Amino acid sequence: MWPFGQAILLFLVENILRRTFGYPQNHIHRCAESLRVRTLGGMNSNSSSAGARQARIPLNQPGTQGQPPVKIGSPAEILAAVPYLLGFHPTRSVVVIGTRPPRDRVHVTFRYDLLDPPEPGYASEIAAHAAAVLANQDVTAAIVAGYGPGALVTPIAEEFRRHLTGAGLQLREMLRVEDGRYWSYLCHEPGCCPADGMPFDVSVSAVAAQMTLAGSVTLPDRAALERTVAPLAGVARASMRQATIRAENRAASLVAQAVRSGRKRREIVRPVADDGLRAVSQAIGAYRGGGRISQDDDIARLTVALADLRVRDDAWARMDPEHTEAHQRLWTDVVRRAEPRYVPAPACLLAFTAWQAGNGALANIAIARALESDPGYTMALLLFEAVGGGLPPSAARLPMTPEEVAASYAAGEGRRKPARRRPPA
Repeated sequence: MWPFGQAILLFLVENILRRTFGYPQNHIHRCAESLRVRTLGGMNSNSSSAGARQARIPLNQPGTQGQPPVKIGSPAEILAAVPYLLGFHPTRSVVVIGTRPPRDRVHVTFRYDLLDPPEPGYASEIAAHAAAVLANQDVTAAIVAGYGPGALVTPIAEEFRRHLTGAGLQLREMLRVEDGRYWSYLCHEPGCCPADGMPFDVSVSAVAAQMTLAGSVTLPDRAALERTVAPLAGVARASMRQATIRAENRAASLVAQAVRSGRKRREIVRPVADDGLRAVSQAIGAYRGGGRISQDDDIARLTVALADLRVRDDAWARMDPEHTEAHQRLWTDVVRRAEPRYVPAPACLLAFTAWQAGNGALANIAIARALESDPGYTMALLLFEAVGGGLPPSAARLPMTPEEVAASYAAGEGRRKPARRRPPA
């Protein structure tokens, strides 16, 4: 039986994939192995290791929730806005910006890795994917910027031109960026687009000033974003390891007490789940109130509890999009301190809240953390498809309350058949 949240997310993902890309219903299951490889490869974007296989899907796909309306006109303004739209300064990337009325406001921004050396078919693949994502979000015009040398960017630019215009999208601008200069593939006037490129400076742009005043933050590169959710090391890691052992012992003690009390077999883990449900509710309340969990034992108790799908799905149902900032702080703290075997559940909850907030880059990094620990973790694979398939942040809602989640699991337990007894000898 699928846990309630995964069943709903599976329905959303399969429908958008069929509508957008023409994938059959069994696409998720059929492609699970390739998804795992692509996600983990994407963790190395912007790394210095040449030739590494990179992710095929956009490594960042935020909406514009929480950002001021952005209207960008000149190439210099476009390039000044990109780091704020992505959340970091891109390198060796292809960035796609989708705009739509009124007044060509930015609606969606995402990026792909610029592979070096190039792979056959990669340019056409990502261009077709970008065209499908933009069309699915009712975007009317697009801007493309390739960050890197002409030998790598130009072939991809041509594929993007072909696929985007073929999809009926207006191509507002197509740029190549390298060493503080840009070149336009659409402008051929030497006066405004000289052969040696036009210099630009993001730091002095009015667009950058507007975004900064509105509270938008940009990091030096994607690796810096990865470090914000990287596992703690050293003394902190050793302390969490011991705290996790204590949390596991606590759970084992609760089970032992249930056995001694004569509970039925299917009910002996219920005290552990109940304890976990209380821990999740208290943690969410603390972070929504501006607090933070500082004790390793409390974090460890959460990580162990979330391994129970009932507890994880209860937490999932509590992810009210009005509190995304608090939820991201909570799950970031838990992911960073969790022992590897307990990372998938909180990492997926972090990915979900990042998706709600329109932060596709953080969502993908969190998904990769989950799959690194458990390559078959279903929720992570479904979120991977949802974010990469172009589902907007508005789709990151679950139509069940925590009470309905509890009733769903209770009903499921009631339908389970009792264990078959052996006939007497």
